[in-house]
Amino acid sequence: MAGEGSGAIGRVAMVWDDGLAAYDLGQGHPLAPIRVELTVELIRHSGLLRAGVDEVLPGSFGEAELLRLHHQDFVEVVKRLSADPGGWCDPTFGLGAGDTPAFEGMHAASSLVCAGSREAARQVWEGEADHAFNPAGGLHHAMPDRAAGFCVYNDPAVAIDWLLQHGAERVCYVDVDVHHGDGVETMFAHDPRVLTISLHESGRFLFPGTGRVQDIGDGAARGSVANLPLHPGTTGEVWLGAFDAVIEPLIRAFDADVLVTQLGCDTHATDPLAHLALTVDDMAAIYARLHRLAHETADGKWIAMGGGGYQLVQVVPRAWTLAFAEMSGGALEVEIPMVWRELAVERTGAVPPVSFTDDPVRVSDAMYEQAVRAAKDSVAALRELVLPHHGAR
Repeated sequence: MAGEGSGAIGRVAMVWDDGLAAYDLGQGHPLAPIRVELTVELIRHSGLLRAGVDEVLPGSFGEAELLRLHHQDFVEVVKRLSADPGGWCDPTFGLGAGDTPAFEGMHAASSLVCAGSREAARQVWEGEADHAFNPAGGLHHAMPDRAAGFCVYNDPAVAIDWLLQHGAERVCYVDVDVHHGDGVETMFAHDPRVLTISLHESGRFLFPGTGRVQDIGDGAARGSVANLPLHPGTTGEVWLGAFDAVIEPLIRAFDADVLVTQLGCDTHATDPLAHLALTVDDMAAIYARLHRLAHETADGKWIAMGGGGYQLVQVVPRAWTLAFAEMSGGALEVEIPMVWRELAVERTGAVPPVSFTDDPVRVSDAMYEQAVRAAKDSVAALRELVLPHHGAR
């Protein structure tokens, strides 16, 4: 099934270090590191790591790199709370009770996530790999001056910044997380070299409440931001139809040197924090589109990160293993390996999925009609507001 016929060329890298599991916001927090650990184990047990497909370490990451995008006073607060998570913090820094609690070792763990995405970018840009994946990355809500939405430092932005520093002239960032990729957009909204694209549940219904289709970038970078908000109940058919109608022609028209993607899988119908209605089969179709576009527009240069996804056992490992199978050209059996299922039970006590496929999702007729109408409105607005800036229709 997934990955068959993808024809990955050359080497593919997965960035992993057990230290990435230290990005742990605490017991009961939705962004539990077990979801990424189980993803890595499923990739291993599915036979995707073979000749030309390797695990690589994140490498070192200096504070000077972090400070290119993140304010020094914020970084100093993160470092202080890393040693004393219970210490007082000005709420404007976004750390404390709520979405993004401070935790011991937070600065080192967050920096390691950035190192992983920076290494994925380096692997691809310097030609060591055609595609690279950091499943622990995708912390797209972090802002220059504050943490937000489970995200301390913004690793996708770090990867993009590194690419620009090292000669990339045009970077296309595509974010398929159910939440708007607001932090990455904020960091590059004034830079015409970076096209940020986010397909997400409308901010009318979901955190962070941003990502309007009318937000298209500023000044000389006008048209370098594209937001496609979607209505609760959006199915895979509607999501993919909107992508095909306006996002694919936009990616083609921008003609980037490299494609950077955030693959949040919280668009799944069963995700507890959102309201879209995709299946893992729909996600596999998304990954196939991104893979094809990377080869057809960016000479195959594709960098991917994880992101959101809060069905820790049922969805996240399957979705991102499907993504890595697509990246690496590996074939997966329909049935998930028994050894992984036993490991999932041992680690979590939850009943694991048996198959890499999902049953179809059904939403009410009324909700489906609302979703179709909202997607059509977003597509029409992007055609009017953004595509003309790139000579596309």
